Amino acid sequence: MANTARFNVLDNTLDNLMRGFFVRPMNYEPTVPAQLRVDVTEDDKSYSVRAEIPGVKKEDINVAVDGNAVEISAEVKNEKALKDGERLLRSERYYGKVYRAFTLDQDVDETATQARYSEGILELRLPKKASAAVKRIAVQ
Repeated sequence: MANTARFNVLDNTLDNLMRGFFVRPMNYEPTVPAQLRVDVTEDDKSYSVRAEIPGVKKEDINVAVDGNAVEISAEVKNEKALKDGERLLRSERYYGKVYRAFTLDQDVDETATQARYSEGILELRLPKKASAAVKRIAVQ
């Protein structure tokens, strides 16, 4: 018993967990980029999509529809305008690309799709393609 060592694993683990818990560093950056928030609704003839994309010009928004797949991407640009003598203390706004893709139950008619962007909300109207009626085959 002359050479026994005591390891206090629990104290070290708690210290590591609590370090920085009460005080966040000033250069804290979120590790997950911002994501587009969307609402998707449907009726008999079309799908409606409302996506929140605040702080973006409509020229910086891209929408692609291929069959039943919908992709929305945008670039949020950082427009720093610091005056002489000013310094930035903290910035929590996200700058960069945001992207969202999802599939719908039915194919979309790309030729009749409509998109409108106003006050940070992108509204898409995606008409459904007319599906062919199921043809029954008589077994002989």
